[in-house]
Amino acid sequence: MSTTTTAPATTEVEAPAETWKGQSVRRKEDRRLLQGQGVFVDDIKRHGMGFIHFVRSPYAHAHIASLDVSKAEAAPGVYGTLTGEEVASLTDPFFQISSVPGGNIKDYALAVGKVRYVGEAIVAVVAETRELARDASELVEIEYEPIAAITDARHARDEGVPTIHDDAGGNLMWEGVYEWGDLDAAFAEADKIVKIDELHFHRFNSTPLETNGAVVEFNRGVGQWTIHTNNQFPGFAAIMMGPAMKVGLDKLRFVTQDIGGGFGNKITSHPQLVACCLLARKLNRPVQWTEWRTDFHMSMSHGNERWFHDTEVAVKNDGTLLGFRTKALDDAGAWLRYEPLGGVIWAQVTPGLYKWRNIRLEFTQVATNKAPVSPNRGYSRMQHLWFTERIIDIVAQELDLDPVEIRKKNYIRAEDMPYETPNGCVYDSGDYAGMLDVGLELAGWNDREAKRAEAASRGKLLGIGIGSTLDSGTNNFGQSRMINPELQFSGNNEVATVKLDIFGEIVVTLGTTPQGQGHETTAAQVVADILGCSVDDVHVRAGHDSYWNSHAGFSGTYASQFAVTGLSAVKGATDMLAEQIKRLGSVILGGVPVEALELAEGSVRIKDNPEAALPFMACGAIINANNAGLPEDLGVTLNCRYVYRPPFQVPDIEKKFGNLTLTYAAQIHVAVIEVDPETGYYDIVDYVAVDDCGKRINPQIVEGQVMGATAQALGAVVHEEFVYDEDGNLLTPNFYDYHVPHALDMPPLQTGYIESPSPFTPLGTKGMGEGGGAGIHAVCAAVQDAMRGHGDAIVYDSWNPYKRVWELLEHPERSRALVDVVDAS
Repeated sequence: MSTTTTAPATTEVEAPAETWKGQSVRRKEDRRLLQGQGVFVDDIKRHGMGFIHFVRSPYAHAHIASLDVSKAEAAPGVYGTLTGEEVASLTDPFFQISSVPGGNIKDYALAVGKVRYVGEAIVAVVAETRELARDASELVEIEYEPIAAITDARHARDEGVPTIHDDAGGNLMWEGVYEWGDLDAAFAEADKIVKIDELHFHRFNSTPLETNGAVVEFNRGVGQWTIHTNNQFPGFAAIMMGPAMKVGLDKLRFVTQDIGGGFGNKITSHPQLVACCLLARKLNRPVQWTEWRTDFHMSMSHGNERWFHDTEVAVKNDGTLLGFRTKALDDAGAWLRYEPLGGVIWAQVTPGLYKWRNIRLEFTQVATNKAPVSPNRGYSRMQHLWFTERIIDIVAQELDLDPVEIRKKNYIRAEDMPYETPNGCVYDSGDYAGMLDVGLELAGWNDREAKRAEAASRGKLLGIGIGSTLDSGTNNFGQSRMINPELQFSGNNEVATVKLDIFGEIVVTLGTTPQGQGHETTAAQVVADILGCSVDDVHVRAGHDSYWNSHAGFSGTYASQFAVTGLSAVKGATDMLAEQIKRLGSVILGGVPVEALELAEGSVRIKDNPEAALPFMACGAIINANNAGLPEDLGVTLNCRYVYRPPFQVPDIEKKFGNLTLTYAAQIHVAVIEVDPETGYYDIVDYVAVDDCGKRINPQIVEGQVMGATAQALGAVVHEEFVYDEDGNLLTPNFYDYHVPHALDMPPLQTGYIESPSPFTPLGTKGMGEGGGAGIHAVCAAVQDAMRGHGDAIVYDSWNPYKRVWELLEHPERSRALVDVVDAS
C-alpha cells in the first residue's frame, strides 16, 4: 500500500496590473554600498571595547595536559581571558540535532580537555587593540599530549582508530537507511546494471569577502546582550545559544545591517558568539571579534565531503532509468555544528530531475579531525545532485547513449507538474526539457562535431558537458525528525511589518538577514505594486534587528527562501495595510463602500471618481496624530505585522516520507571546454546557464545570482579544495594556497531563462541562487566528454584540476576500473 503526500493548496497569484514586479529596478542598497557607506560588523565601534583573539590548536588531535594564562593576563593592555574550563562551568553543552550516538557529544564554545582539529579555539584573549590581543595570545602556555589524527572518513571506523568523541563511543555520528519503491522489481526488469565502485565529492567552501565577526555588549541592568553580528540565521543561533547560556531568547538581541556574503557559511558561528557574550559579561565591557582569513579557512564552515560507494544503477537498453542504490559516507569534521541535517536535506531532491521511482540510499556520517562542516550554498543537495548527474553521464558513456537523449527520456515532464517524488516531496513547477533546449541552442550543440574538428586541428580535445540542479527552497524543518524523532521542529515561518507613518512614509521591516541578495529592492517592488505607489515611496529598513518585532523562530536568510517566506510575509503585511487604508478611506470619503475604492498614485481614491482621493500622508496623519472622532470600531492602526507560514505537514518519520520543501527552482548549465592532451590544462571556452525561479521579481538580481552560482561552481571544480595531510594539517589555509576564481578566471557566459510560476506561493516565486552544483557537474561532464575516444576515462571526483585531468588521460584504465556493466538478462 503506497503512501501519498497531500500537495500544498494551489495559491491564487494576485493578478492586478504590475508596474514594478518583473522589472530590473535599480537596487536600493547599492547607493550606500558603492559609496562606501554600508555598515558592516567591523564598522561598529564602542567606547572602551576590547578586541578578541583566539588561541588555536596546532594539533589535530590531542589532550590538553596543562594550560596557563597568567602571563597573557599580565601583559600590558590585556583586559582578560576566557578558557574552556570557564566555559564548561558557565554554560551547558550545545544541544545536538543528532540522535545517538552523535547526540551524546558535548560541544562547548571553547575546547574542554581535548582538541579535535587544527585551528580549534582553546582560549580567548581580550586586549586594548587587536594587535595586543594577538601578541598576548602567544604568552598562553599549553602542553599537549598528541593523539593520532583521523583525516580519511573511509577509515574513521577501522579497528584500532582513536575515538574522537568518547561520549559517542566511537566515530560514528549518525546512520540511516532511506528506501522507496521496489528495488528488487526494478533490478529484475533491468537489461543492464551499471556498477560504480566509488565517486567522491570533495571538501571546499564558499568564501565570503567578509569573514565572521561580532561586537557584543552586555546590559547588566536587564541581563541582556546586544549582538552586532553577521550571522545569517539568527533564529537558529538564538535557539542554540539561549539554552547553552541558560537564558531566555529575549536576552539575546541580534542586530545586523550589511553582510559581506554568507552562502550558508555564516550559520554556525554560535560557539564564537557565546564566547563573546561570556567575555562581555565577565569584563563588563563591549568586546569585538573579527576573524582572520586563515582562521576562517582552518576552523569555520567547510562544505561536506562525501563518498558514494557500491553504486548500482538499473537501466533498460534504451536508457530508461529504473532505479539505483548507493552507500553515502559523509565527513562531518570534528563537531556536528549543523549536522547531521546533511543526512536528510539531500532527500529534498532524491531523484534529481528524473523520473526514477526505486531508490535505496544508506547514509553514514562520521567524525574526523578536520574543521566542522556547515551549510554551503547548495547544502547537501549539491553533493547528491552531482552524484545523480554523474550516474546519468556514466550510464550514457557505458551504454553508448546520447547524454541529451537519456536526459530527455528520463526527465520529469512539464505536464506532470506538480510532481510527487518517491519520498513524498512535491516539485511545484518546471520544464526541464525546455530549459535544456534553451541551453543547448545557446551553446551551439548542433555544431559540436564541427567544433570538435576545429579544436582537433589545433591539437585540442573539445568536450561539452551538461549539469543540472534543483534549488529546493523553504525548508520544512520537520525533516529534522528523520534524523532525531525527539526534535520539536516542523514547518517554517518568517515575519514582516509594513506601516504607514505619520507623514505618509511607507516603512517595511524584514525578519530576514540579507547578504547582498537585494532584499530591500525586491521587497519595495512588491509593496509598491500592492499599494499603488512608487518604489521610491517605500523605505525598507536595512538589515535585521530581533527587537523590531519582525523576528520569528526561523528568521534569517538561507535555503533559497527569501522570495517565498520573506516576500510572502511582506505581501501579507502589505495586503493588511492596503485593506486598512481602504477602510479608513471609506470613513473619510463619506462612507463609500470599500470595494468602490482603489489605491493608486500614493492615495486611496474612488475608482469612478479619481479626483476624490485621500493621500497617504493624510491617512498617516489621521491615524497617528489626528484620530479624535474616528469610529470606535474602526480598528485601523496602519501598522501591520504578518507571519507567513508555509503550508507544510509533519513528515512520516517511520517511512521517511513527506514534503520537505515548498518550491523547486532549477538551473541547467552547459560547459564547453578545450583540453591540452599533453598537459591536462583546459580552458572553458563557452558557458551557458539557464534558470527557472518561477516569477522573477527583479530579473537583474536573478541574473546576478546565476552568475554568482557559476563562479562558485567553476572555482570549486577547477581550483578550490581543502587539502589535509595525514597529521590533520590544512595545506590550503588561506588565499596564498586556496585559489578562488577572479574575473580573469571566468569564461564567456551566456544566460537564458524560463518562467514557471509556483502554484504554491502567494507571488508565484521560488527560491534560487544555489545553482553551483549544476556548474560543477557541467565541467566534470565536459572533461569526460573530451576524453571519449582518448582512453575513455571516467570522471569520478568533483574536483578536477589540471593535474587530475592529465592523470586521467595518462592512465584511463585506473578510472575505468571503477565501473562495470553487467548484463542483467
